[in-house]
Amino acid sequence: MENFDEIKRIFDVPYYQLKHAPQSRALVSKVNGKWVATSVQDYLEQANLISKGLIKLGVKPGDKMAMISNNRTEWNILDIGILQTGAVNVPVYPTITKEDYAYIFNDAEVKFCFVSSQELFDKANAIIGEVPSLEKIFAIEDVKGATSWKEVLDLGKEGNQAEVEKRKEVIKETDLATLIYTSGTTGKPKGVMLCHRNLIENAKGSRPRLPVHKGDVALSFLPLCHVYERMLIYLYQMSGINIYYAESMETIVDNITECKPHVFTAVPRLLEKIHDSVMAKGLAGGGIKASIFKWAMELTDSYQYGKHPSIQRKIADKLVYSKIRAKLGGRVQAIASGGAALQPRLARFFLAIGIPAFEGYGLTETSPVIAVNAFTTGVKFGTVGKKLDCVELMIAEDGEILTKGPCLMMGYYKREDLTKEVVDEKGWFHTGDIGIIDSEGFLKITDRKKEMFKTSGGKYVAPQVVENKMKESLFIEQIMVVGEARKHPAALIVPAFEYLTNWALENNITFTNKKDLIKNKAVISKILSEVNVLNKDFGKWEQVKKFELLENEWTVDSGELTPTLKLKRKVINKNYEDLIEKIYK
Repeated sequence: MENFDEIKRIFDVPYYQLKHAPQSRALVSKVNGKWVATSVQDYLEQANLISKGLIKLGVKPGDKMAMISNNRTEWNILDIGILQTGAVNVPVYPTITKEDYAYIFNDAEVKFCFVSSQELFDKANAIIGEVPSLEKIFAIEDVKGATSWKEVLDLGKEGNQAEVEKRKEVIKETDLATLIYTSGTTGKPKGVMLCHRNLIENAKGSRPRLPVHKGDVALSFLPLCHVYERMLIYLYQMSGINIYYAESMETIVDNITECKPHVFTAVPRLLEKIHDSVMAKGLAGGGIKASIFKWAMELTDSYQYGKHPSIQRKIADKLVYSKIRAKLGGRVQAIASGGAALQPRLARFFLAIGIPAFEGYGLTETSPVIAVNAFTTGVKFGTVGKKLDCVELMIAEDGEILTKGPCLMMGYYKREDLTKEVVDEKGWFHTGDIGIIDSEGFLKITDRKKEMFKTSGGKYVAPQVVENKMKESLFIEQIMVVGEARKHPAALIVPAFEYLTNWALENNITFTNKKDLIKNKAVISKILSEVNVLNKDFGKWEQVKKFELLENEWTVDSGELTPTLKLKRKVINKNYEDLIEKIYK
């Protein structure tokens, strides 16, 4: 394993990379349909030009720079360029509202903003009059009405590198590096203050869990403004791994095929979609091929980690699993899954077919990884693995997960009151999650403390646990369990329409559209039977007694999912208020 002792601050990472793994394809982005590579040398040269340009523009240590961009090479160049001046990088989700932009920009007192596209420039420019601190917006692409970021690079050519070195010398690992505003499922976003040490120690602590090597390829598509992807980007660079940036979530399968990654990160929602797509395609043709596929898939249900493969599994691997792997590039060593709970069924499926999906757990406030499954420390389905060596972990009397260590945030920006609510006098951070540590040291999350609700009968229900179980049905795409102060739990269900449509056609059910389909008695009866089978895992007070089917999927654009694809329960409750009332009538 590498020795990372010389890396203390985030901007030390590319210099370490230049010294130990000076790749010619360090950062690779799609430009006009072609993959364009940037070497470590070029990456650093451009980052230094940004630093010199920003200093010429009057940027001082502690100034806040907002970044609103898709994943691309320029993101890294700007990130390092900003941090070397002692300024603070404030990455912002491209998908949030103009009102949220205005709130974040004013709260952070943003001085300059870098955007990637015309659409994002228009959003940021629309609120410039509401943000007194905001002096200028720079655009990475050619954007009408915007100043190009190349002007900062050009200014840097007249700058003084000695001034940059002077700034770097006095920056400590405990200095504020970034403000990450948590999207949150409720209320106004909070600015999580992370120092250089927070992210670097988390990357160092995560390295032994990552089964990849110098020269391997990582594909990045989760938002870089999210702490999870960002920490891993630093870890990839430290480890000498070439980073390819996917064009978009829509092109993800094509991009995987093109760059053949050894590692990528995912949220469970994406893994669900990959799994459902594999199942739909495998069963689509019918006949003997579909029968063999079905047999091979049934074998994944009984897969046990660490057990020597049977003759049956070896045959299934040759006939089916190897073909699925080939479609995902053929080289995947690890998918790091985070952001929400991964169904044990999915973790088992991916590991069984030879594409290990390792579930981890963490929060923005913990930079982020607290625990993660890995070959080096063991894998246990239904858990988030063992804690990182650099992390301390404790379960409180009420079951809440507490943590502390070098990865814990400095606090919430300008909100000492909120910081004191979550960090106690002994320095333990209260995660808001409920869990247990088993006899082997594996951490299992049982629910969000704030999301648990009580029925009118006084019984507690953990909705996430029920939802995860229900999503084991191939007919259920999305589900939200409701029932606060009601006599029993119920659910809003978005069916897996692709799978449901095939089932309906096979069963001679006539329909013209989704609305038609979800009102069909045979369809409702089928989903009821699926729910009833899965209900058997729960106590009577936890079981879903009634449900309503929805024709539209919940998305980030509809405002019903956070940017990391978690349910915004309050929003969904409000949007479907009448339907929920109808259930309980």
